[in-house]
Amino acid sequence: MKNFVEELTWRGMIHNITPGTEEALAKGPMSAYVGIDPTGDSLHIGHLVSIMILKHFQACGNKPFALVGGATGMIGDPSMKSQERNLLDEQTLAHNVECIKAQLARFLDFDSDAPNKAELVNNYDWMKDYTFINFTRDIGKLITVNYMMSKDSVKKRLSRDSSEGMSFTEFTYQLLQGYDFLYLYENRGVKLQLGGADQWGNITTGTELIRRTCGGEAYALTCPLITKADGGKFGKTEKGNIWLDAERTSPYQFYQFWLNVSDEDAEKYIKIFTMLDRETIESAIAEHRTDPGRRTLQKLLAEEVTRMVHGQSELDNAIRASQMLFGKATADDLRSLDEKTFLAVFDGVPTFDVQKEKLPMGILDFLAVETRVFPSKGEARKMIQGNGFSINKEKMNDISRTVTESDIIDGKYILVQKGKKDYFIINIK
Repeated sequence: MKNFVEELTWRGMIHNITPGTEEALAKGPMSAYVGIDPTGDSLHIGHLVSIMILKHFQACGNKPFALVGGATGMIGDPSMKSQERNLLDEQTLAHNVECIKAQLARFLDFDSDAPNKAELVNNYDWMKDYTFINFTRDIGKLITVNYMMSKDSVKKRLSRDSSEGMSFTEFTYQLLQGYDFLYLYENRGVKLQLGGADQWGNITTGTELIRRTCGGEAYALTCPLITKADGGKFGKTEKGNIWLDAERTSPYQFYQFWLNVSDEDAEKYIKIFTMLDRETIESAIAEHRTDPGRRTLQKLLAEEVTRMVHGQSELDNAIRASQMLFGKATADDLRSLDEKTFLAVFDGVPTFDVQKEKLPMGILDFLAVETRVFPSKGEARKMIQGNGFSINKEKMNDISRTVTESDIIDGKYILVQKGKKDYFIINIK
């Protein structure tokens, strides 16, 4: 069985670790948890680092717990946030928890008979009946305000937002998260909490609470916050987050995100976001460096992560969709795309509207009169006869051809292409 700390170390996935953690792990299987904030009904790739750490933890023979913060999600974590977040109602949080559990099941084994199968827990279950008086009496007395104020998450928030300050609600977040660790330590034997570097203060509040409550020994391990080589925010595009939910971010768009990362980022990300072994990764990096133009490392990264998140079938579709613009796709490949993927592939290309009742129509009128794909019939004729034009990925050189309803894809679109790179979508109304 692999050594968990050694595995994370060579992958560059350890930011902080409490003394004694590796020695405790060496004594035998351990239980650990990662907390996930259920403020949305889908995880995004910013969550992936913590999930991958939990996946490695299970692969090394240990038992992972995924804690969905149904209670703490009602409050909001102040860590690295510039302002207080909106609070969610119980019904919305319950929906989000179910959606997140389904996504986590793609990474962790929840269903086998293995002793280290993953478990999902929700802190709402143990917080919902815990009264404020009992919580402040039992837990609040154990951690001083001075200790809580010393945490970076609190100091940075207060220094950055001195005009508005921090509400008592958010200030108590670290106590609630600390109590989660104490509860799981006492009731489920969890001795290690994993998370992002921004969670170090909250996590160590939990280890301190365990020490002060029962003299127990608990541990913390955090991973670095992922950045891009150019300084941009990881996982963000012009359209926002890259989600794990296929309805929010299509598998094609997901695949393209990884395919388009820089060479430097690809070398870092393939260690963090895949389960490939060290020999395979180092070999792939060496091969990529001999000919970076082929982007073999990005392709391997995109394939591995997309397969893990969306499955082989969606990966195949994403690769096929990618060939629409950059490869030798066929008319059958084009027609096999669902509408959402079709629109994602050709996002931003010029469009024209044509009324369906005007079909059939001669190709020259279709391209140069009804639409402005070509500025004139003469230019259209020249390119068609020169074999530089296609409809729905099928080359055509017959200027007497007519465009009919049989050319329509998904009952709505006709794709035309002139030259190698100029695409146009004709919306059939």
